[in-house]
Amino acid sequence: QVQLVESGGGLVQAGDSLRLSCAVSGGAFSRIGWFRQAPGKDREFVALINWSRSTIEYTDSVQGRFTISRDNAKNTVYLLMNSLKPEDTAVYYCGLGRSSSQLRLGVCDYWGQGTQVTVSS
Repeated sequence: QVQLVESGGGLVQAGDSLRLSCAVSGGAFSRIGWFRQAPGKDREFVALINWSRSTIEYTDSVQGRFTISRDNAKNTVYLLMNSLKPEDTAVYYCGLGRSSSQLRLGVCDYWGQGTQVTVSS
């Protein structure tokens, strides 16, 4: 049984940083993404890492501020979020997908339970 567990969310001020973690158990993975859902909005793609193709992608609004990375030894993916803005406030999820294109569309085979990030102005 594949399981994803996010952690690291919290309440911060604008300009602060947070690092989210997504621990994966129950199987190997090569394509994983971070997504977020703000109140009253649809879940949106944030970043992905495709280990089989050695590619990383970000949505435009976080490019240059967020960094996705992976620790193979810990089977964990991280999302380092710098220069946080109030509009980054959302529940953040990680998900495993079959391709980069599916991840960009938010199509995942497995999802974590989410971790809340709140950025005050």
